[in-house]
Amino acid sequence: MTTRAFSNTILSAIAGVALAAAGLFAAPAANAKTSVTVAVAHDIASWNPYADSTAGMYAIWCQIYGCLGTYDAASGSFKGMLAESWEIDKKNPNLWTFHLRRGLKRHGDGKELTAEDVAHSFWRNRNDKRSAQKSNTRPVKAWKVIDKYTIQLTTKKPTAPLLSYLFDLFFITAKDLHDKHGARDADRKYPLGWGPYMLKDIQIGERMVLEKNPNWPGIKKANPDRIIFKRVKEPEARVTGLLNGEFQIAPFIPAHLATRVEKSSTARVYKGDSVESMFLGMNAKFKPWDNKLARLAVAHAIDRDLIIKSIFKGGASILHGPVGKGQYGWNSEVGPKYDYDPKKSRALLEKAGLIGTEIDFYCTTGRYEKDREAAQAMVPMLQAVGFKVKFHTPEYSSHWPLLRKGKRPFYYHGRGSMIDPSPAIAQYFQTGVTPRIKYSNPELDKTLAAERAEFEPEKRKKLLQKAFSIILEDLPAHFLWRINTLYGLSNKLDYVPTPHNRIYGHQIFMR
Repeated sequence: MTTRAFSNTILSAIAGVALAAAGLFAAPAANAKTSVTVAVAHDIASWNPYADSTAGMYAIWCQIYGCLGTYDAASGSFKGMLAESWEIDKKNPNLWTFHLRRGLKRHGDGKELTAEDVAHSFWRNRNDKRSAQKSNTRPVKAWKVIDKYTIQLTTKKPTAPLLSYLFDLFFITAKDLHDKHGARDADRKYPLGWGPYMLKDIQIGERMVLEKNPNWPGIKKANPDRIIFKRVKEPEARVTGLLNGEFQIAPFIPAHLATRVEKSSTARVYKGDSVESMFLGMNAKFKPWDNKLARLAVAHAIDRDLIIKSIFKGGASILHGPVGKGQYGWNSEVGPKYDYDPKKSRALLEKAGLIGTEIDFYCTTGRYEKDREAAQAMVPMLQAVGFKVKFHTPEYSSHWPLLRKGKRPFYYHGRGSMIDPSPAIAQYFQTGVTPRIKYSNPELDKTLAAERAEFEPEKRKKLLQKAFSIILEDLPAHFLWRINTLYGLSNKLDYVPTPHNRIYGHQIFMR
């Protein structure tokens, strides 16, 4: 056993004893009538809900603690969760007012949700030393409790896509528990929220067990009584577990394994569009990525058609920008576009004097569908045009924190939740928001500010498209493809996966 694994085991044991003593984390209830196990690819890395920033973990924490609202894929609109309504001041577009649902009872002790808890959650999002979610609340300048059920947010500037920053991404944790016990003990011993499911067990790196909150408004008898999110990194294991009944939901099924599920009498394959953009990030803090010619050479070196055909078996679509068809702001005319042209790529490297330059190339294994295989296929393409590639495949749990801190020079990665791309574009490309790519362009900053201040949809789309063009011209990242969403689902369930890969128990129904 590694030192890290041993430490995690000890920490889990200690936490389990404390939680049991508090009467909160008993073993999963023996009388649970229905149970669904979801085989997730992402890591389960922390007790702290503010320390996570992956789509899967956002969904888990959101249904435990509760979010102000969520994106409803069926209607294509945002819907309230803890908030029942909201409005923008007609005279002041920086002023947003959110009205909370009344009578929402907290897990375990029945304490009612109040605006003080929402205000506290903004404070903790900003001040928790481990928070990985500060960019989600970045547009918000200040917050003010109006009354028990009302909170006002003041944005730094008019921010039309504010709901895209907050909904599904911003959790409401309890002020009184934090004040009484501190962040660490509140998270581990008193993880009490107002969401549709309650946290009953957590084993870091392994699983989380949730049980249905019978007091949640609108919860259905057909929703599973228990949901187990179990980390299963390998796609083969996810499919095998689905077919033998160990799992009922297996996300991110590779196309070459889908036929096994399709032949089964107990499970089926769901195929849908994705809103996750896969790209190559080129951090300008590192050489040679401070040289635009090197970045252009990468764009012309990658044969995306071949990788989609051979690795994804046709189960992906090429991206010529941050978003694809069906996503907000997409326009087929936006460019420039970069086709596979290895001769041009090599000529660019020769012009820059970079032939033979050694580059470190990072990708995860099992975090995204065929991530290692797709990245590995790019290595000979990059070497063929003149790069000397050192290929690295770290564990996601160790790679992701370093990428977020701007310590990865060149990497294959995905950005989910690109329904409205404004927050994602700002997160990666606006000056000073995060160091993930270390890119800065005053013209882009100005365009993004104008886009967020524009509440008329068509005008805002044109500003977004201008931002896309600036990014494509400068090329701090090369956008590759969207991988089609393939889920393996048990025939015991009625469930439609979301395009942003959030799995919520109250959207799952037992047959």
